[in-house]
Amino acid sequence: MNKHILVVSQYFYPEEFRINDICQEWVKRGYKVTVVTGIPNYPGGKFFKGYGLFSRRKENHNGIEIIRLPILPRLKNPVTLSLNYLSFVVSGYLWKLTTKINADYVFVFEVSPMTQALPGVWYARKNNIPCYLYVQDLWPENVETVAGITNGLILNAIGRMVDYIYRHCSMIFVPSRSFAEAIRGRGVPEGKIEYWPQYAEDFYKPLDKNFVSSKKIPQDSVFNITFAGNIGYAQGLEILPRVAANLKQRGYLEKIRFNIIGDGRYKDTLMDIVVESGVDSMFNFIPRQPARQIPELMATSDAALLCLADSSILEMTIPAKLQSYLACGLPIIASASGETKRIVLESEAGVCCNPGDYVQLADVIVDLSSRASEELQRMGDNARKYYDEHFAKNRLLDRMDYYFGA
Repeated sequence: MNKHILVVSQYFYPEEFRINDICQEWVKRGYKVTVVTGIPNYPGGKFFKGYGLFSRRKENHNGIEIIRLPILPRLKNPVTLSLNYLSFVVSGYLWKLTTKINADYVFVFEVSPMTQALPGVWYARKNNIPCYLYVQDLWPENVETVAGITNGLILNAIGRMVDYIYRHCSMIFVPSRSFAEAIRGRGVPEGKIEYWPQYAEDFYKPLDKNFVSSKKIPQDSVFNITFAGNIGYAQGLEILPRVAANLKQRGYLEKIRFNIIGDGRYKDTLMDIVVESGVDSMFNFIPRQPARQIPELMATSDAALLCLADSSILEMTIPAKLQSYLACGLPIIASASGETKRIVLESEAGVCCNPGDYVQLADVIVDLSSRASEELQRMGDNARKYYDEHFAKNRLLDRMDYYFGA
């Protein structure tokens, strides 16, 4: 009889997170997979077309059974975002009381909020089965440094919740070694923590720009720098208008273009600042694209941009887009420190500067844009080679099979 994995993730298809591909691969490997998730509304904040409180609450996607708990949409303010988080927990608790699903394992894919892990922990305890937690965002650190919450009572309450979750999980998987150190610092035994980095879906690969059909990024003499992903506050994109203004002063107005692909809570503000700064001709804003379209857009770019806000928690983070960029074989410009900087420099796949330093970022952009095409190609080749050596999908999934007893 096939092992049954119950995946708990507040975000799932058609929202674009790596857990979608992980579940698909588990189905291919013979597992039965059920996903408990919310009604899709990330990152725009409104329910996706065709989904709602009374529609498509259950569906099958490529062999994955999906159960959508009733939640409130995120919208675009802190109050509704908090209610969105809370509604998933409340619905998850009620679901746990009534569900007849009989799974062998629970796997929680935890991007913020950490609260989403609670229904998975409760279900596992009720049924006396292993609960595996895959931590993408550290709490309460993320709440304090990214969300800006400093109230001691709130942070202590969140800390107690996090400790409860860690205590009742069988294994905790982390995408960076720095995360493992932080979790050990909360008293979690080392043997309970496993480094399991993210991989990129198979469609992330180098493409020949002469054979792609996308026209969203102009093909001219301008050096195209492309960012793809969520446009939120953690990405630190507020420095880009200042970077562009600095480049404009240096005479690069018609030589550099920033292609910003995606959506998020900060996008409208960013677009307004770009216009106010008089550098809108250096920006090309592209709406959120299906993930499968990103490699084509990368193929028509000269470099990929990875930008993070300046915070201690983000130093420990390896954002999922880094694996995507590496897999596409593109030179990387990273405004980041810590784990991200280490990988970019270790792979010899790009250039780095300190997060939040717009002058430094302008400097490395000028440097990279002036390099010979052969050197840029070598960086791109290094990126793909590093990806294959450190983030190969099958090798990582084989390791997870061990915990599922396969």
